Amino acid sequence: MNIYLNVKGILNNSVGLKGETLIWTNLLVMIIIAFSVSWILWKVSRYIFNIAVNKVASKTKTYWDDALVHHHFFRKIAYLIPWFFLLAFIPLLLEDFTSFEPYAIRAIDVAIIISIMQALVAFLGATEEMFRRKEHLKDKPIGSYIQLAKIIIYIIFGVIILSVALNKSPIYFFSAMGAMTAIVLLVFKDTILGFVASIQIAANDMLREGDWVSMGKYGADGDVEQINLTTVKVRNFDKTITTIPTYAFISDSFKNWRGMSESDGRRIKRSVAIRLDSIHFCSPEILERFKKFQMLREFIETKEQELEEYNASHQIDKSELINGRRLTNIGVFRRYVEIYLQNNKNINANMTCMVRQLAPSETGLPIEIYSFSADKDWVKYESIMADIFDHLLAVLDHFDLQAFQNPTGDFSKA
Repeated sequence: MNIYLNVKGILNNSVGLKGETLIWTNLLVMIIIAFSVSWILWKVSRYIFNIAVNKVASKTKTYWDDALVHHHFFRKIAYLIPWFFLLAFIPLLLEDFTSFEPYAIRAIDVAIIISIMQALVAFLGATEEMFRRKEHLKDKPIGSYIQLAKIIIYIIFGVIILSVALNKSPIYFFSAMGAMTAIVLLVFKDTILGFVASIQIAANDMLREGDWVSMGKYGADGDVEQINLTTVKVRNFDKTITTIPTYAFISDSFKNWRGMSESDGRRIKRSVAIRLDSIHFCSPEILERFKKFQMLREFIETKEQELEEYNASHQIDKSELINGRRLTNIGVFRRYVEIYLQNNKNINANMTCMVRQLAPSETGLPIEIYSFSADKDWVKYESIMADIFDHLLAVLDHFDLQAFQNPTGDFSKA
């Protein structure tokens, strides 16, 4: 009051202003003083809450204060001080304009409420960052719950702002929202579905950040980068980002490769197609040649003795290869591949390892390798698998076998 009277007295006595001119000039000067002091208070409080706190936070061992600084929590708090000063200054500022005083107070109240809301949102952001640093919470959809909390804060503070601005009870707006339930549900459909999906995903441990997922419907094949309330971000291996609705992971099917990542090996499941016309029985001459293959010598000698005893006990006519039991080049090749895999240090011997025939088709007879690599790293896995099939394709000719390819005709031998 003394400041107000002194300013008014100075303008009256020194400048000689009177009447309406004195009132409006005094108002202008008081506004300049009010906003100047507010600006100074904001600068000082910003320095104290932002710069000084930053220095203190950087020297502490805890990360909580660093997270608050990173999300500008203290900067939001600094805005409150000049607003509170203006709120206290309003009666003095508008003493000659008392009819405007309630509107000015409401406007500043709204600004204070917005500042508090921004500070709470920043606090939630810091809380999310802290939770993400916890090892046991890294794979949980914390972002979804924080986003839901932010939406609730926005709704509550939005109602409070309307209540203050329009000078009505908050109950009035909440009751109006109740009458608009259908519209609210329609507007927040994705949010509600995403929240329910997030709970199911977390409860059933269906998806974690860092998981490798494949979802053909959305063209996603990569690592889960972020799980939010309404969307899941997947960074594909080509470095593009696919955004998928969270509830789609409940309603649609997807492949999560986490089981492979947590297992002791990565599956190799690939086949080579053999031309059917290259498959035949092994004559004694062919078997003698196969015995020169170090890995097969013991197998062939054991198998020859077994078949010799069988054919002799059943008095088989050996003049024709079709009679009795005989080895085939494809059978010897399968056994060779089995032994080759068993001696390959890059194959996990403690997991399933087999070489099998698939159903023959117009593209030949598929010989499939089903095993697991000892190294799960993608680049090394691909190299291991390539090395195996490089070798198998190269040795086919040694077993008088040929891989199928289009065109099937071998014109060089025509």
